[in-house]
Amino acid sequence: MEQVRGALTAPIFEKLRREVPNPRQREFFRSTARHTAYGGARGGGKSFAMRRKMVLLAMRYGGLRLLLLRRTLQELRENHLLPLQSDLLGYADYKRDERTFVFPNGSRLTLGYCDSDSDVLQYQGAEYDVIGFEEATHFKEEWLIFISTSLRTTKRDFSPRIYYTCNPGGVGHAYIKRLFIDRAFREGEDPDDYLFIPARVYDNKVLMEADPDYVKRLEALPEHKRRAHLEGDWNVYEGQVFEELRVDPAHFADRLFTHVIDPFRPPDSWPRYRSFDFGYARPFSVGWWVKDGDGRLYRILELYGCVPREANVGVRWTPEEIFREILRIEREHPFLCGKRIEGVADPAIWDASRGESIAATGERLGVYFERGDNRRVPGWMQIHNRLAFDERGVPMLYIFSSCREFLRTLPTLQYSRTHPEDVDSELEDHIADETRYLCMRHPIRAVPQKRYTPSLCLDPLDRPVPQYVMRTEQRENKN
Repeated sequence: MEQVRGALTAPIFEKLRREVPNPRQREFFRSTARHTAYGGARGGGKSFAMRRKMVLLAMRYGGLRLLLLRRTLQELRENHLLPLQSDLLGYADYKRDERTFVFPNGSRLTLGYCDSDSDVLQYQGAEYDVIGFEEATHFKEEWLIFISTSLRTTKRDFSPRIYYTCNPGGVGHAYIKRLFIDRAFREGEDPDDYLFIPARVYDNKVLMEADPDYVKRLEALPEHKRRAHLEGDWNVYEGQVFEELRVDPAHFADRLFTHVIDPFRPPDSWPRYRSFDFGYARPFSVGWWVKDGDGRLYRILELYGCVPREANVGVRWTPEEIFREILRIEREHPFLCGKRIEGVADPAIWDASRGESIAATGERLGVYFERGDNRRVPGWMQIHNRLAFDERGVPMLYIFSSCREFLRTLPTLQYSRTHPEDVDSELEDHIADETRYLCMRHPIRAVPQKRYTPSLCLDPLDRPVPQYVMRTEQRENKN
């Protein structure tokens, strides 16, 4: 009796009595879908919702096994471990060596992290009724898929489920966007299993009251960051390299202010090109292009050697297999058949230190390439130059809407943490690589953009005070 009375006076019950979830959070709490994602803009109250959802499930269903994950141990500690230790004090026992809260009804909530490929192995063979990925887009797709295999239950009164909270951006952006935003399902994926609940800062009344200027700070961000952080636009996000890439179906036909267009048969007089990036354990990529009289490039066809449903995993084709498929396509495809095709590829394929080089294998079979310029940062700048719109809304690079792998991978590329001007090479950058080889083969000047005059500060202490800081100080002085 004393144990029950103590439990009812635990901090968690007082908090539950005082909390008033916003409508989106209530929708998240009610969801029993096998996969539920709650995300979008910053400040929507997603972390609180995930933490509280796990606690409510553990309290309601006896003997439940739950796993709550963040990318790093530090994030896990600050965002969930410490708040839960406070909330569940006097109610659930905390097993420090297991990072697990044990509830009076036998439910167990384990807190975990996954910051490297080796971290994934700690979940191999584990079994959970519920898994929660907090900031899910920070997890690699292969991590999300592998850990999800631990979802299984023997309970008759409970259906196993996974919850995700997420913002646009991160290494898992493409995976979450495909399933919950684009709803582009592959074989074996049931659309009825996936529910997306959009989150916006305006939903979070607690934050709006505590920090009224938060929205104004988001509104003051550059356009692409404002669209991601304030509006929850999944087509742009923090750290995105090619943020100018536009996919506007309304203009696929007139080709204005969009880089993606409806496919058409290119005139026979336009030159044909083939760009190539070799991969074995990682995907290989082949792109076919044409160039019009103005020097504008069009990506008309692609061959991407990636295992279906496994991002950045190569099909392990040998060079001979790749080149024979290239020959077949160029022999049979109406856009390419009978045309002279100029090839450009990564200079690494001329490496003969281990026997016949990949380039030599291609020449033996009749597939020829010129050495590409492999300078990375200049190559990325050439892609930027071609993506820029002129005053009419016309770029120097178009993509046929049928080139789905280009459109899947290029928008997800992010800047490297160690080389800020370069693309993070740990991401799926193979299509981007062969694209820059071709762009470096046909360099163009940057389209003139609006110029800004940099500010000069002679005194390092003579800095303007942000307006929101001044307003905060004024309020404090009044008090």
